[in-house]
Amino acid sequence: MKLNIAVLPGDGIGPEIVDQALKVCNAVCEKFDLEISYKTALVGACAIDATGNPYPDETHELCMNSDAVLFGAIGSPKYDNDPTAKVRPEQGLLAMRKKLGLYANIRPVNVFPSLLERSPLRADLVKDADFMCIRELTGGLYFGKPQGRSEDGNSAVDTCTYSREEIERILELAYTYAGQRRKKLTVVDKANVLETSRLWRQIAQEMAPQYPDIETEYMFVDNAAMRIIQWPASFDVMVTENMFGDILTDEASVITGSLGMLPSASVGLHTSVFEPIHGSYPQAAGKNIANPLATVLSAALMFEYAFNRMDVGDLIRKAVQASMDAGFVTEDIALPGQTVRSTSEVGDWLAAYIKGA
Repeated sequence: MKLNIAVLPGDGIGPEIVDQALKVCNAVCEKFDLEISYKTALVGACAIDATGNPYPDETHELCMNSDAVLFGAIGSPKYDNDPTAKVRPEQGLLAMRKKLGLYANIRPVNVFPSLLERSPLRADLVKDADFMCIRELTGGLYFGKPQGRSEDGNSAVDTCTYSREEIERILELAYTYAGQRRKKLTVVDKANVLETSRLWRQIAQEMAPQYPDIETEYMFVDNAAMRIIQWPASFDVMVTENMFGDILTDEASVITGSLGMLPSASVGLHTSVFEPIHGSYPQAAGKNIANPLATVLSAALMFEYAFNRMDVGDLIRKAVQASMDAGFVTEDIALPGQTVRSTSEVGDWLAAYIKGA
């Protein structure tokens, strides 16, 4: 089995954390006798600096011709601190999602036992949290037209648009995952205020009878935000539109104890993309201190979703759990008294564990 991977390290800590994920990929491929091939391309701020385009045509062609994309992070203070910048790194991410047809972002949220003390919530609230957020990724406010500022710069407009087709396909995916888990789906909207949300709820109510074995509940987004904090274990699969999903998934990630622990998969019409949920953390770039585990766990999702190798993903997760049990971790999740390890040391440890498993 030959695996062709497009590697997009991106900006900030992206290259460092992706390097550790590649160490793990090489180790599991050696362990399971898999052939793997990598090709690297530019995306984000580094792509703007080199080509003027945050998602160059050459990068898109590589992604389209690959079996999966392993992605790091994008973003740079150079553009974050310039509100007048016409081209931004984040536009590369949006363009990649649109051109690859990545209409669904899947984020599993679960708590590692060794991180219970790191959660800002009480351990009894988060210890059983295990749910999946499915976010619509190519519609809504981030892509709707018209969008922009007035000529005098004193007013601005963003448009939220959704079609039946967009809503139906993301709901079908959500019901599929709910059927594979604990058979409960929470549809999150703002149907008491927004017309697009009323369309979401209407279509969900039409589809629910097709899945009689799955419990469907409907929840306003503000209530869902509170429930994630008050009772995170009550969720199984949550599905929502683009902007709500962007906010809720970041909120959910915090309860696990560290942004550096959560992976994601973006799936759709063409090549799937696997990436950590955190940003480029430019303050840590080049310091060898960033937590690579979310990227490593994204590689686990890649083997599972892109290559149907559940055994490989399982071994990677065991390695990650073993590293935390051994206290071999970076500063963001180290407990008092633990030795803090560097990014590359964690990657080396994981690779060695896998080879010796």
